[in-house]
Amino acid sequence: MCNISMFVNRTSTLAAVCYHFNNNNPTFAANLEFRPCFMANILTNLTACQSRTHAGRTALRYRDAAGRWTDCTWSRLATEVNHVAYALETLDLMPGDMIAVFSANDYRILVTDFACYRNRAVPVSIYSTSSAEQVKFIINDAGSRMLFVGDQKQYDIARSIYSECPRLERIILYSDTIIKDKDDSTSMTFDSLLALGAASSAMCRDEVNRRSAAATDDDIATLIYTSGTTGEPKGAVLPHSCFNAALEIHRERLNMLSEDDTSLSFLPLSHIFEKAWTYFCLYMSMVVSVNANPKEIQRAVAEVRPTCMCSVPRFWEKAYAAIQEKLSQASGMRKKLVLKALRVGAERNLRYARIGRKAPMMLELQYRFFDKKVFGPIRRAMGVDRGNIFPTAGAPLSANIVEFFHSIGVNIVIGYGLSETTATVTCFPQTGYEIGTVGTAIPRVEVRIGENKEIQVKGPTVMRGYYNRPADTEAAFTADGWFRTGDAGYFDASGALVLTERIKDLFKTSNGKYIAPQAIESRLGEDRYIEQVAVIGDRRKYVTAIIIPAFEALKEYARRHKIAFKSIDDLVTNSEIIKFFSERIERLQRGLAGFEKIKRFTLLPREFTIENGELTNTLKLRRPVINNRYAPQIEAMYC
Repeated sequence: MCNISMFVNRTSTLAAVCYHFNNNNPTFAANLEFRPCFMANILTNLTACQSRTHAGRTALRYRDAAGRWTDCTWSRLATEVNHVAYALETLDLMPGDMIAVFSANDYRILVTDFACYRNRAVPVSIYSTSSAEQVKFIINDAGSRMLFVGDQKQYDIARSIYSECPRLERIILYSDTIIKDKDDSTSMTFDSLLALGAASSAMCRDEVNRRSAAATDDDIATLIYTSGTTGEPKGAVLPHSCFNAALEIHRERLNMLSEDDTSLSFLPLSHIFEKAWTYFCLYMSMVVSVNANPKEIQRAVAEVRPTCMCSVPRFWEKAYAAIQEKLSQASGMRKKLVLKALRVGAERNLRYARIGRKAPMMLELQYRFFDKKVFGPIRRAMGVDRGNIFPTAGAPLSANIVEFFHSIGVNIVIGYGLSETTATVTCFPQTGYEIGTVGTAIPRVEVRIGENKEIQVKGPTVMRGYYNRPADTEAAFTADGWFRTGDAGYFDASGALVLTERIKDLFKTSNGKYIAPQAIESRLGEDRYIEQVAVIGDRRKYVTAIIIPAFEALKEYARRHKIAFKSIDDLVTNSEIIKFFSERIERLQRGLAGFEKIKRFTLLPREFTIENGELTNTLKLRRPVINNRYAPQIEAMYC
């Protein structure tokens, strides 16, 4: 791991970074030399460079109005990016201006981003599930002059706060089905924006080209607003140098990927994980299919059959629970065959392939048989039968689940990162990874353990600071320049990072025992009957939990066991159901220390939601809100 003596905000050009790394890492410099059109600023020039090399190749796929997958070539993508860039200049967008994007996933978000980069402007993403107050806060904090919206709901929110956003001048609508307010004289459709750009003057086009040529890696690429679990969100300032470094670092680390891979984008493009990953895929000339509706992800995976896809643990937890349920219903002989297959898969993939060793011939032959008869059909049913790697981050994923999927040939690559680090800090290497860890540091990014076991990071992908928040920025860095992640962890004997807990989520029972709630919650997340868990116990004598059942699975169980109910409320208070959950929770907690185990729990009849303020836009628990809202239920567990 290289020692990096300069902060990303002190790095003026990518050439300086290349020079700095040249002696220690000639591969890095060589990679850049072979890609000259990306030298000045990768994202600013990406669509133009790729269209020159891959004009007729598909860059993106998206669903049209009829729900059919439609191809967008590199040539078309570059043309649309240019037209939007020209239109924005015509509308008086200036270098450094902020543009907010408030939409569910849409390929036009990427067009907007790259058009902003051509103008040296700054796209600022807002989660499509954000409330009016959250949208207003981000628009005003960033000082956004324009706002792109995806659908009617987002348009209505935008219009409701328009008068309270003094710098906001215009709303641009991705969808042409949005019904505009009668008094709305400033909004325009995305198609109109494209047409405006197509008809732009030569002077306008020359100006955009001048801006692109003048772009430096010190320009701000984007602000990524943190989820704000305990307060107002903060805008992490990510200059282009962060993305320049991240793209090349990932190209070096994930060298099993190539332009022959295909990715499915289903996490929000407003999240740094999906945004940085999608940029990387496009940089690598992969085809990216953009899934707009997260509720259709199972259908989309089956249709696209991606070779790679970034996801969060809940995706794999649900898949694991569904497979386990099928297995529990299998006949005796079939069940024995699957269990034998899993033992062989674990032996071959975890004992040998994981560390780069060739398996013994007999084991290899057994594995190939089971791969054809058992694992292949499972992967095909999931839509991951063409899988290469599946990066997963955002929360802890049970080691049992990771081992299971690796055993059946699904290469989940666990990683760790933050908005402030342009996503990845660590991830599984191709071989030699340790399950139960979040992998090793990616090239040119340093990780150390500071006070209170805090994970601290330094490197070219670390943010410049928080926008307009000098005090928060100062607090986010140590005196010697390392970024404080707020997460606790340690290095294992192999040098891999083990993530233990978000420091602010740690709590101490009245007996003085520290509890890491996320670790317990991730264990319970393995169960197909459990949808959400909030572990409680700060300054209490024992640990409790509020549990949201997986309602459809629970209703199916009740019918199968002839448990009468008229509503979910009936089920969550039924003594047989409570006993059923108690037994499952006890099994899931095997291996935990006695003081860590959940002693009592309460089942609730409705989910935690973003709309009710119990979850952030990245689906993290807002623990203070939950503790306050469910105070009576919590107190009852300690009576």
